[in-house]
Amino acid sequence: METGLGTGLGYGIKKSIVHPGKGSLPLYPDGTKVTFHYKCSKCDEDGTVIEDTKKVNKPMEILTGKSFKFEVWENALKTMRHDEVAEFLVDPEHLTSYPPVEAKLRDFRHGKKITEERHCCGMAQVNKSGLGYEDLDALMNKLEPLKFTMEIVSIEEPGQHRLEAWAMNDEQKRAVLPQLREEGNRLYKEGDYVRAAEKYAEALGCLENLLLHEKPNSAEWLELDGEKIPFLLNFAQCKLYLKEYYQVIEHTTTVLEKDEDNVKALYRRAKAHAACWNFFEARKDFTKAAKLDTKLGASIRKELAIIDETEKQKDREDKTKLKNLFSE
Repeated sequence: METGLGTGLGYGIKKSIVHPGKGSLPLYPDGTKVTFHYKCSKCDEDGTVIEDTKKVNKPMEILTGKSFKFEVWENALKTMRHDEVAEFLVDPEHLTSYPPVEAKLRDFRHGKKITEERHCCGMAQVNKSGLGYEDLDALMNKLEPLKFTMEIVSIEEPGQHRLEAWAMNDEQKRAVLPQLREEGNRLYKEGDYVRAAEKYAEALGCLENLLLHEKPNSAEWLELDGEKIPFLLNFAQCKLYLKEYYQVIEHTTTVLEKDEDNVKALYRRAKAHAACWNFFEARKDFTKAAKLDTKLGASIRKELAIIDETEKQKDREDKTKLKNLFSE
């Protein structure tokens, strides 16, 4: 086992190597992109797992030297070689910022919010209602030692990778938008809806950040706000294929707040409403879309027929359940 001494980890953090990795230790200049999996577990008898990115197949990414909120990770990664797997036992004094960081990461993985703050810098303050996750709230209230098992996936030095949206300046954000649209469209055509949605979300993050630098409702602000519409529509279409219907409803509604006659938004929101058994809302959106675009008439009549049959089937099931309830 290695102590923190001589590794840049400091007291209260102990490292043990599970797999030694390859080559020499990288220099990790500022701006190095490190992609890694991590498992966080308690030091109790059961080794209770708090988070494991391998289970959700979503590795973590950070850029060194960018003031990542939970600095233990960056310091630990800088002691690791390519393909290395190591365990880091961390004392409570170093873990104050971990629960809110993990809460933000979970929000992102669960698609709760499209944002450029993937890096968790400037983390929002914990509100009175807590972090939204019972296990993380418990950690906030009573910090305890934790073990992080970290596995390096890739190490890319500056210039070998494209900057994350949050790390770009305004000029870079504007310049990357066409590339993100093209990459998203390519992935969509290949049927990779998860990664396509990530590209559209990254573009939306760029635009949201750019909007912060403009006066609301100014010509520049309105132009940028309008550029969000195709990305929102594409993101919603990906989520429709992924059966994440409430996200479809949320983002198409955002489009319709800007353009109430947007046929694509109406059609996609109607499909999502129908899947959620919101039959009244689905019929309303389909009907309006059909009036705006007569070419959709046949397709929408088919969708409405499906809704009619689904609603009848639901009514029959409800009546059967009610009948069985009274018979019992």
